[in-house]
Amino acid sequence: MRLAQWYETEGRHGHPWRATRDRWSVLVSEVMLHQTQVARVVEAWPPFMARFPAPASMADAAPAAVIEAWGRLGYPRRARRLWEAARLIHEHGWPDDLESLPGVGRYTARAIAAQVDDADVGAVEVNVRRVVERVLGEPCNDRAIEVAMVEIGRPLHGRDRLLAFMDLGAMVCRARDPGCFECPLHDRCTSRGPLPHERERRRQPRYEGSLRQRRGGVLAVLRAGPTGTRSLDREALDTLIDDGLAEIDGPNARLATR
Repeated sequence: MRLAQWYETEGRHGHPWRATRDRWSVLVSEVMLHQTQVARVVEAWPPFMARFPAPASMADAAPAAVIEAWGRLGYPRRARRLWEAARLIHEHGWPDDLESLPGVGRYTARAIAAQVDDADVGAVEVNVRRVVERVLGEPCNDRAIEVAMVEIGRPLHGRDRLLAFMDLGAMVCRARDPGCFECPLHDRCTSRGPLPHERERRRQPRYEGSLRQRRGGVLAVLRAGPTGTRSLDREALDTLIDDGLAEIDGPNARLATR
């Protein structure tokens, strides 16, 4: 009950994608939120949805338009997979199994079901995992967390339960400096703070000078228009071509058009 009360008053209800139960809108938000800070998605989602309000509008566009609109959200392969999914949805309708769509895994499929259909299913992302594992006091696999969050989250279910766990993990049960004494699950939490395996996790590789940064630099150039390949980081460009994000047109490289 305390989690429900906390979510009602403290939850992040102002996120624009939470004002809709439209399946496409929620899919776009989930794809954007993967490995991206929420504040960046809050800014990027409205203009992106204005440009591609439905699968049909994205399916009618070239992948270059989607990659361009994706901007600097990072991990641009997500934009390519979203375009591929839009084409399938436009041509065949929404599949019964959302995991059959490009770029959609178990978490995303279940998160969409919970948020759009209020399906009473668990879905595990980083914030949900952290909250549940700390309450139980041990690391768990995804299936165990899906089951546990149903029990821990009562009387919440479906959409509200998933969003409550996400918000609690992001705002209170933080990776660093958790606010344990302000947490609605404090009384039933086993660890009341980070678990040993959390502290042992390796740091992410440096971004500065990485291939990811170099790819982003090439994409930034290509968004401005076709550019001669000799002026580009060829190794980074080749990986973008392999991912379907760029292509060669004579002496120039450009964003993918097919």
